[in-house]
Amino acid sequence: MLAKTIAELQAEGRSPEILFWVGCAGSFDARAQKVTRALCEILNHAGLEFAILGNEERCTGDPARRAGNEFLFQMTAAMNIETLNMYGVKKIVTACPHCFNVLKNEYPALGGSYEVVHHTQLLNELISNGKIKLKEGGDFKGRRITYHDSCYLGRANDVYEAPRALLEALDVDLVEMKRSRKNGLCCGAGGAQMWKEDEPGNKRINIERVEEALETEPTAIAANCPFCLTMLQDGLKAKERNEQIPVYDLSEMIVNRL
Repeated sequence: MLAKTIAELQAEGRSPEILFWVGCAGSFDARAQKVTRALCEILNHAGLEFAILGNEERCTGDPARRAGNEFLFQMTAAMNIETLNMYGVKKIVTACPHCFNVLKNEYPALGGSYEVVHHTQLLNELISNGKIKLKEGGDFKGRRITYHDSCYLGRANDVYEAPRALLEALDVDLVEMKRSRKNGLCCGAGGAQMWKEDEPGNKRINIERVEEALETEPTAIAANCPFCLTMLQDGLKAKERNEQIPVYDLSEMIVNRL
């Protein structure tokens, strides 16, 4: 078992240091499930006592709020906050920047105040304090890799250095896209766009972003968000480059070097 539920831990008289908020994508999307497993492996390797909510975890309500359904957002958030507060949760980690942003910045107004970190921040901390040691070499050492800043981690929360520090720890040859950091381009999924058809236009945003990535001539693309993984992979398929250029979440790259 990679993770216990917080109910199981508390039944054993233990409280986790941290709650892993898996999120809808991390729970149900086959691609994002690989990221969930990778992060659980890393947390177990680091000896961190953590738990998940399991069946008690609902969607954060973020897509509902972005799509304009404020009633559904507040109802969903209130149920989540009741559950989190019942278990006395203090610290949350999530692999999804959308969950990270809404839990960190929007739940406090509804009575849910927690220390919320993105998994790239936690992984960087674990490497910095020596709880994770990476093997020399590995599949990514010296490889030419470009990194995509997700909107909700980057521009919305100013988290730019932690993901790049992880790439540095992996000894990759990081090549930045022409639009990166505060000038980064959305993959096309944010703001509930993941759940609707594109507006009319000349080009899909994920195609535009993948073209910028391909200009760096990478051997792989690194990302930190389940939505971005989907959009970038779809863009590469449209360009018929998905067989040559994989898209990795940073946790998948780290677990490869433990």
